[in-house]
Amino acid sequence: MHAAGYALLFLGALAGGFVSGLAGFGTALMALGIWLYVVPPSLAVPLGLISSVVAQSATLPSMWRHFDLGLVWPFLIGGLAGVPLGTMLVAHADPSIFKLTIGVLLLVFPAALYFSAPMAFRFGGRIADAAIGFAGGILGGLAGLSGPLPTLWASLRGWGKHERRGVFQVFNWTILAVAFGVQLAMGLIGPEIFWMAFVTLPGTILGAWLGARLYHVLSDRNFRDVVLALLFLSGAGLVWSSLGH
Repeated sequence: MHAAGYALLFLGALAGGFVSGLAGFGTALMALGIWLYVVPPSLAVPLGLISSVVAQSATLPSMWRHFDLGLVWPFLIGGLAGVPLGTMLVAHADPSIFKLTIGVLLLVFPAALYFSAPMAFRFGGRIADAAIGFAGGILGGLAGLSGPLPTLWASLRGWGKHERRGVFQVFNWTILAVAFGVQLAMGLIGPEIFWMAFVTLPGTILGAWLGARLYHVLSDRNFRDVVLALLFLSGAGLVWSSLGH
């Protein structure tokens, strides 16, 4: 790989880490849009898993005291059940259809939530939370996209800034770490991924630190708007990618 390729790997890691530090999710969604210019999906996706886990780990110590773990555990139970199914689907899913479906979802729902009045949706309780976690676990095992569905659901629930962040971060950290372990055990991750990680991880950690500093000065409303904007941009990127290939 030439010098420009390594620079793009670092830039993608920096952008992904910053978004994760700011919003508690989105490392892979942001980084893959840059990395896929220089590496194939078979390398970019597991590299995104590593970077996501590192970015989440880098900011957990400064966030932990704000989290309400009582909100998180139903998502975790459902998510952990969904990861193996998502991993098994890796060899069978049509990438274009998959990306287009998730992309349209991320275009429609964040826009609707932004222009609607604040919600506090209580339907289904913890059973519904676990079902959303299960779907997020499938997407995490399939493509490292564990964050979008729980993120949208937290917006519907009307939770505050720290409550949402706790759900995003603890859920994503756990699901993506397990997804990486399962893919590694199944032989889906080669040694070249770890060499690339030496290039990307410094950028991931620096970006996560910068994003976390900005997070602490955002109001609840600002944080909600940032999260919805990131989801919308992620959806636009997925739709463009699916239609372009």
